[in-house]
Amino acid sequence: MSINFQNYRAARDQLVELAGQHQRAADEFAWPSVGPRFNWAVDWFDRIAEGNDRAALIIVEEDSSRLEVSFDQMRRRSNALARWLSVHGVRRGDSVILMLGNQVELWESMLAVMKLGAVIMPTTTAAGTSELVDRVERGEAKHVICNVADIAKFDGTNATLTRIAVGASDGWLNLHDSYVFDDMPLDHPGTAPDDRLLLYFTSGTTSRPKLVEHTQISYPVGHLTTMYWLGLRPGDVHLNISSPGWAKHAWSCFFAPWIAEATIFIFNYERFDAAALVAQLRGSEVSTFCAPPTVWRMLIGADLGDRPAALREIIGAGEPLNPEVISQVQRAWGLVLRDGFGQTEMTAAIGNLPGAVLKPGSMGQPLPGVPVVLIDPTSGERVVEAGREGEICLDLEDAGGRPLSLMTGYLGDPERNAAAMAGGVYHTGDIAVMDEDGYITYVGRTDDVFKSSDYKVSPFELESVLIEHPAVAEAAVVPAPDAVRLAVPKAYIALAAGFEPNEQTAFEILKHAREKLPPYLRVRRVEFFELPKTISGKIRRVELRGREETLAETAGAGALEWRDDQFPALRAPQ
Repeated sequence: MSINFQNYRAARDQLVELAGQHQRAADEFAWPSVGPRFNWAVDWFDRIAEGNDRAALIIVEEDSSRLEVSFDQMRRRSNALARWLSVHGVRRGDSVILMLGNQVELWESMLAVMKLGAVIMPTTTAAGTSELVDRVERGEAKHVICNVADIAKFDGTNATLTRIAVGASDGWLNLHDSYVFDDMPLDHPGTAPDDRLLLYFTSGTTSRPKLVEHTQISYPVGHLTTMYWLGLRPGDVHLNISSPGWAKHAWSCFFAPWIAEATIFIFNYERFDAAALVAQLRGSEVSTFCAPPTVWRMLIGADLGDRPAALREIIGAGEPLNPEVISQVQRAWGLVLRDGFGQTEMTAAIGNLPGAVLKPGSMGQPLPGVPVVLIDPTSGERVVEAGREGEICLDLEDAGGRPLSLMTGYLGDPERNAAAMAGGVYHTGDIAVMDEDGYITYVGRTDDVFKSSDYKVSPFELESVLIEHPAVAEAAVVPAPDAVRLAVPKAYIALAAGFEPNEQTAFEILKHAREKLPPYLRVRRVEFFELPKTISGKIRRVELRGREETLAETAGAGALEWRDDQFPALRAPQ
């Protein structure tokens, strides 16, 4: 048994055993030593998979058809695919675009590319030709694997790409031809811990997508913290809702479950159906379930019903969870809906943990092995006083230059790298406060927080109040230019089903905000509007801020906008 495997498994087992004992985990856990060579697919996955007939992956389609692949089948399929890819020119260090949906070929390809020492470039199937041209050029892609339905998108890209399709198509190799290849184990590719493994493009909520570089250990070893945060155990059935191509899919649909030796469960659907999803949670005995806040709000709106019997841990991810959502789920299911914090640039860094006291609104505490600090954005000094705002950062010096779970940097972008790593810390761009117990509460992105009448306004705080109103499905608060106050909070509202975008609804929402918020944080305007989002589903507040500036220049208002001064009842003293 290799030292790599022993050390890795010991670290994994330690975190599983210390579930619910956060202080001990924080004090005792250390990242496992792996090297001088390490390859997660060979050194970890193949070792736990050989001869293992338990389900590694279960995919259920809308028509109830079901595909189940054991750990050993996944090991052998990825071996055969790796050998086939090698015959067709995939070499160690080559960048390979993987543009696939939630289908078995995605998991086979991830493992196969890794086993060759090549570099994985996960790409959403929603990407268009212009985005793919950018990815091919900046990521120096040499090969692509995609579905037949997406091959036309690559017509404008580099003609020298090795083009591989899932299925038969003229001019493209057919990945299914690999299934007849030898599935015996491959030689270790000799990858070193700091060799490149992943290239991720961020979703670009405020600017051109950044190209994030991860190593053979930053995600494969770093996601030990993600497994710990999710509360995964060997034998669990884990359902995570996220789209392939984005980092959260690798977090919770690849690394964390298989680190825990848990089953990855996928429910494929074209249109969200809350009842069908809950039925899968029940019928498939899902034990751990992670979904973005949008999905949790939709589940609440459709009636959660009784708690699925096997469900033990429920988690929210992608955006901060509003306290009202947490309380409604707990009333219905008797389970604590936990959230946390991380980025494409790192693994899970902060989290509410199984068995720990949950403070409403807080993201939890720093996870073991992650040197989280708050830094004053103005002075650059470390924030030590409880309740004082600071930027969430990772201490580079405390971690010996770079925390294991952090990216190496933004590929080909020295200016962004210098800014992100300035002052001996990695800057997340997120503002938070820490209380006397070490719990961290999210305030907002540095770009999103604004001033109104010299008061600092956190959009997240106002949005959390707004979604307590039954008419509000989603809300995004941005500054609207104002001659007197410099800016006033304006809420863009996506309405819940059954509510009309009219004056009465606007009045009720403004009245609700007035009653729940202090005068200096009062929402002054609402507009019913389709919220602009990235293709990964995050709200693009930068577009809404730009829209407000345009409206201010023309002294105009939105077509479905109402302001508090239009309602006499809202002008009366409180």
